Amino acid sequence: MLQPYTYLFVIFGATIICFIASFHRHLQFNKQFKSFLKASCIVALPFIIWDIWFTANGVWWFNTNYTIGLIIAGLPIEEWLFFFCIPFSCLFTYFCLDRFFDLRWTNSFSQIIVFIVVILCSVLALLHHAKTYTFVTTVATLVGIVYLHFIAKQEWIGQASFTYIILSPGFFIVNGILTGTCLASPIVNYNPNEFLGIRMLTIPVEDAIYGYTQFLFVVYFFKQFEQKKIKTNSE
Repeated sequence: MLQPYTYLFVIFGATIICFIASFHRHLQFNKQFKSFLKASCIVALPFIIWDIWFTANGVWWFNTNYTIGLIIAGLPIEEWLFFFCIPFSCLFTYFCLDRFFDLRWTNSFSQIIVFIVVILCSVLALLHHAKTYTFVTTVATLVGIVYLHFIAKQEWIGQASFTYIILSPGFFIVNGILTGTCLASPIVNYNPNEFLGIRMLTIPVEDAIYGYTQFLFVVYFFKQFEQKKIKTNSE
């Protein structure tokens, strides 16, 4: 019976093509695996802690009929893999677009993007502070975007945001399946009292905000490690 492998199949399907393509001689993203792993571990840590806490407190929970049954700290092993496999595919897409297209023009929109994100997240956090998923997600995104733009002064926010839009079909497929699209019941279930209740098909809108923040920080730390590697090699 294949049902227990559903979540695993979703992760595999979202990653395998990007993983194989990363070894292509015109891409050689495999040379950046070390930087990616370090970046993904740093970003995964707070998100996994967040995930464990949310699961333990019933903000969301997992239908283990769709998992292989290996649970670590309250999370299915597939959920742990999610924090490395999905960011890998997203970062690989960013890497390819940056390699073959000049998307620096998108960075001219960085300030307006930051302005919109700050206003939107501030309003949502203030109006829906009692909804745990909404509040934590919007505050994390607000703090993250303020740090990246005003403190770290990163100039690629527009390009990363544009890439995230390009990634949206994949987002809808992966998160759609996880939240119940094409399945008898969702793999990930949400407490209706803890989020806005606004869904894109079956996907809570908070998932898009959550994914955006995670993606931005994977890009940020990846760039930090790559720049450090280049500097070390040049010395």
